[in-house]
Amino acid sequence: MQFSEQWLRSLCNPALDSDALCHLLTMAGLEVEEVDPVAPPFTGVVVAQIVSFEKHPNADKLRVCTVDIGTGTLQQIVCGAPNVVAGMKAPCATVGAKLPGFEIKAAKLRGVESFGMMCSADELGMTQAHDGLLVLPDDAPVGTDIRQYLSLDDRKITIKLTPNRADCLSIAGIARELAALTDTPLALPKVGAIAPTHDERREVSLDAPQACPRYAGRIVRGVNAAAATPEWMKQRLERCGVRSISAAVDITNYVMLELGQPMHAFDNDKLSGAVHARMPKAGDSLKLLNGQTVEPAADVLLIADDARVLALAGVMGGDESGVTNETRDVFLESAFFQPDAIVGRARALGFSSDASHRFERGVDFELARTAMERATALLLEICGGEAGPVVEAVANDALPQRAAVTVRPARVRRVLGIDVSDANMRATFERLGMSVGVAGEAMSVTPPSYRFDIAIEEDLIEEVARVVGYDNIPPIAPVAGTTMLPLLEDRQSPHRVRRALAARDYQEVISYAFVEEAWEADFASNTDPVRLANPIASQLAVMRSTLIGGLVGVLGSNQRRRADRVRIFEIGRCFRKDASGIPVAGYDQPVRVAALAWGPAVGEQWGQASRKIDFYDVKADVEALLGAGASFEVAVHPALHPGRTARVTLGGAVVGFVGELHPAWAQKYELGSAPVLFELELDAVLARKLPAYVDVMKQPAVRRDIALVIANNVQAAQLQAVLQSAASELVRSIDVFDVYSGKGLEPDTRSIALRVVLQHTERTLEDAEIDQAMKAMIAAAGEKLGAQLRS
Repeated sequence: MQFSEQWLRSLCNPALDSDALCHLLTMAGLEVEEVDPVAPPFTGVVVAQIVSFEKHPNADKLRVCTVDIGTGTLQQIVCGAPNVVAGMKAPCATVGAKLPGFEIKAAKLRGVESFGMMCSADELGMTQAHDGLLVLPDDAPVGTDIRQYLSLDDRKITIKLTPNRADCLSIAGIARELAALTDTPLALPKVGAIAPTHDERREVSLDAPQACPRYAGRIVRGVNAAAATPEWMKQRLERCGVRSISAAVDITNYVMLELGQPMHAFDNDKLSGAVHARMPKAGDSLKLLNGQTVEPAADVLLIADDARVLALAGVMGGDESGVTNETRDVFLESAFFQPDAIVGRARALGFSSDASHRFERGVDFELARTAMERATALLLEICGGEAGPVVEAVANDALPQRAAVTVRPARVRRVLGIDVSDANMRATFERLGMSVGVAGEAMSVTPPSYRFDIAIEEDLIEEVARVVGYDNIPPIAPVAGTTMLPLLEDRQSPHRVRRALAARDYQEVISYAFVEEAWEADFASNTDPVRLANPIASQLAVMRSTLIGGLVGVLGSNQRRRADRVRIFEIGRCFRKDASGIPVAGYDQPVRVAALAWGPAVGEQWGQASRKIDFYDVKADVEALLGAGASFEVAVHPALHPGRTARVTLGGAVVGFVGELHPAWAQKYELGSAPVLFELELDAVLARKLPAYVDVMKQPAVRRDIALVIANNVQAAQLQAVLQSAASELVRSIDVFDVYSGKGLEPDTRSIALRVVLQHTERTLEDAEIDQAMKAMIAAAGEKLGAQLRS
């Protein structure tokens, strides 16, 4: 909302300078975004009248003007403006005047002396128009300082309003706030009923009363639609960012800016029968004032007569029924439209309007009649004519209601932390236009019709805080006891996981939780993802159920920027539907950690030959995160390469996957070579076993190597597990150190060589007990897995 400071001060003028006024508005919730002067500083410019002029003897486009600047002596000024006319009045910068960027001096132009400069609006820094001198009204007093005459010391203030404060989308609304904040008298324009001077009327019908519960109309006959808009009105409109169009249109815009009630003026001769506020019918279409032709959707409220559609209610009028300079009879419209009936309608058509901006936030439902009288008075004053009776239709049961809200003064004081007396609270509410009653020890406060945002006690507490001033509430630090909670040793923090991955050369990334639907289908085989009701972008329409898509997206972005080695990880929440309704409204939201590695295993260097990252590099990173107890089994995952993928289990439960990206996705997303990645449940990573003390072994250890031949479909981890289950207490470790297949072995078999370390805590082992321990393990492997000792 942009407005003129001088216009505001004409309604409420507290003893504050401009900076203090803007600070006060900001602290009251009406955030001042910009303050711009109407014109930059300049001096020595006065109202002047061109008495006569003649062509410059040495230049075709210059004129030598005789100018009266109010000093009693006519001045000769050379001027090149194309709109010079004898008798016209325009700004004149006298000798010694200081304009933005330069100073005026007496000079010779093509051999003719010039004592000053006639000025255009852009030369004074007012606009960027270049169409000649700034033409002033005929009654402008010659010799008057132009800054004083045009009120150029005014400032344009732009405030940023939250959607709940639609009552401040007008000068009167801001003035009401200012009067309440400063306890300064409020001088709103006096609006009286205009007595009708003819009986012509046009009936109005509320065919959709839930969307339009109030509609008022009046015929004003015999207007001069071609009359010029007064300079004071054009000036105020311009400083509010509204372009002057014609007198009738300017009046409706002026009333909207002044009182907050959008209005519309129709050419009465172009209307047929009664005016209806109705929903669309089949075949309805309308050419709007902006030239756009629309076929309204079924939920768009229309203003129509008996023959055709006239306007999109609360949005924009139609081109065919608009007022022109030939209009003689005007039908003024002033209505209240429910916000729900207007919100989003203009945006759906690709534009916005001042009217829709106000109606969709809420306009005072009691204001329509007052605005009608104000607009009628201005129309009669500027364009002449005769006013008819106001025809108003009201559906009282569909109008908004203002229920009383109970507020407890003691709670106000407790919440704000300041001592505000009951009397001051009552005075605050009354200054804000609210009626106050007594409800026991509480107050019963009824908000005015223009406040749509007062519904609960907290709203009234906020009003007290705003008027008292947030900067007047002392910053008192809260006092509370704190308890140091124990840190469980068997659980690490996510930050420790981050540090562990960073130590292994990964960099953390943070990506959006809403992703492309194709990512869910490709990387999670999820054809029914959680969909967003209002996505920030069309391609980011679903919530992720895996972190893999985000990591692949980051890899692609880095590759396009010529990165040759990428190691990244992310810790984030995923989202998936849960038919059981657990834990939150039918959605499961696990937190996971995922990482991706692509490119060389180590950066380019002289000490180690370059090789690409492989499955086992990333598997080692997973083992480093999970510690002892993690096992890996061949698995299938929609995002990963079949045969190069393993599920990660811990304590018998599947906690994630590790593997190489599927070749199809590496090709689809143009990655060149496939990265290796893993995704784990964060809770499994955070949990860890506590170290247990064991005696330091003082006796020598014994190593026995065995090679067992097993079927290819038997995993090494399975073999280790069986050996470990049959191992005696002497066995300290069983590790794989070689795998062989080929010559000397049957097809579909392979040989796995294992190192077994045996040790006793107190004595040296004997060969017999070592052999017995080894035979027991080999026998178990043969019985359970069909393993044979390789000869």
